[in-house]
Amino acid sequence: MEYLVDSLQAEQRDEIYWVPIATVGIVFFRGIGSFLGSYYIAKVANNVVHTLRCKIFNKYTHLPHGFFDDQNSGHLLSRVTYDVQQVTAAATDAVKIIVREGLTVIGLLGYLMYMNWMLSLIFIAIAPIIGLLVNYASKRFKAISKNIQTTMGDITHVSSELIKNYRVVRSFGGEDYEKERFTKASLSNFKQTMKMVQTGAINTPVLQLIVACALALMIYLALLLMTNASPGEFVAYITAAGLIPKPIRQLSEVNAKIQKGIAGAESVFNVLDEIQEDDHGQYQPSRIEGKIDIKNLSFSYSTGQKNILKNINISIKPGTTVALIGRSGSGKTTLSNLIPRFYNHQQGEILIDDVDVNDYKLANLREHISLVTQNVTLFNDTIANNIAYGTLQKKPLELIKQAAKEANAYEFIEQLPDGWDTLVGENGLKLSGGQRQRIAIARALLKDAPILILDEATSALDTESEQLIQNALEKAMKNRTTIVIAHRLSTIQNADEILVMDQGEIIESGTHSSLLENSGLYAKLLKNQVNNT
Repeated sequence: MEYLVDSLQAEQRDEIYWVPIATVGIVFFRGIGSFLGSYYIAKVANNVVHTLRCKIFNKYTHLPHGFFDDQNSGHLLSRVTYDVQQVTAAATDAVKIIVREGLTVIGLLGYLMYMNWMLSLIFIAIAPIIGLLVNYASKRFKAISKNIQTTMGDITHVSSELIKNYRVVRSFGGEDYEKERFTKASLSNFKQTMKMVQTGAINTPVLQLIVACALALMIYLALLLMTNASPGEFVAYITAAGLIPKPIRQLSEVNAKIQKGIAGAESVFNVLDEIQEDDHGQYQPSRIEGKIDIKNLSFSYSTGQKNILKNINISIKPGTTVALIGRSGSGKTTLSNLIPRFYNHQQGEILIDDVDVNDYKLANLREHISLVTQNVTLFNDTIANNIAYGTLQKKPLELIKQAAKEANAYEFIEQLPDGWDTLVGENGLKLSGGQRQRIAIARALLKDAPILILDEATSALDTESEQLIQNALEKAMKNRTTIVIAHRLSTIQNADEILVMDQGEIIESGTHSSLLENSGLYAKLLKNQVNNT
């Protein structure tokens, strides 16, 4: 008998040895589960961030010019950075808490209803009160979240302006002013954030107090009514009821994240819902001659505003040069922006090779037009990549160098320490104004488009740089239909036709000599420039 007892105890002892192994195993597999859960939730979250950011950025590349004219750059950047992050928090962390704690509450309520449905109705009774509190808090969280987004956009805007314009800031002693602007924007963001914290800090205790009151009432009634229940059933019931406040508190706290996400989603999807540039044309010629006809053209930037252009009629033959001159605000640049459809005209026609620009596929239309402006845009990339930008990026280096030679840029590029691989800095700040302008002309030459638009391409340059650029422009204008906008009338005297604009209308047209004979506005402008030289 003793032998059997000892044998049984030995077997039980052998089974007990599995307990530490099982303990380690449980912790091990729990760790694996925790890792996989955390990893894949993070993967989903970051994938949402990546996808939304790419969608917004891609949308920006297709939105019309008018959209950017009406928007604050800081707020546009904030949508890509901050707003998207709020959507992600609501889409991942908040959802996880809602599912986990929501199921816990449902399970506990179900158990309580099973144990004693009459007592459990107390929790059902307070549901409308909780609902009203959550509804009020949700509206406040959402409103404050929108304000936080706005203030974050202000912070981004002020910061980007300082970074881009630091030379002007220092030249005019604007450091204190910029510090004050940034402090004001940051303080506004701080105040809105604290409002969010304050609302959450008040909301949670109030919600807990309501639940605690319901719990206290239920315990009191349980003590009076559950006289027939065993001690185990009573303790189990009270314990289950006592577990409810914690998940309810966590659900109330996650409400702030949800409302931030909703506000962020509205901001993000407002951008995604914006109407893209109108591109319903189907005409896609491989090459055009460059004939331009503008008939009865009138234009205003928005409906109901005064027309910037009024009844414009122009006919430009292929390969000829037409100059637009006039006082500032006369509509010259606006007219040039309508040809590549940076804006859509409302009245009249713009025809290229007798086909309305609206009938061209947008990318194809712009493929036939090169643009060189006074405010050259360069990217923080190499000189070679700035010349061969966009659709030109597959052009061989030999063609890039040839375009640079024709633009009188080859010599200074070769003298740079890294030559064609020299990084030009943000917007070409490492180059002089004349050098940046010649890079832009080289880009236009490499594009080899039949239509060339030059908008103040030689203004605000020293005499030497102007001469180099003027020589480069003369090469660029050969065999191309060219529209030149210039304040310096000496640069357009050889144009085939000069159009004088004033207050959105063409008031004079002709050659340099014929306009001088008319003694009109052109002659007056030329005389003023000569006297001021």
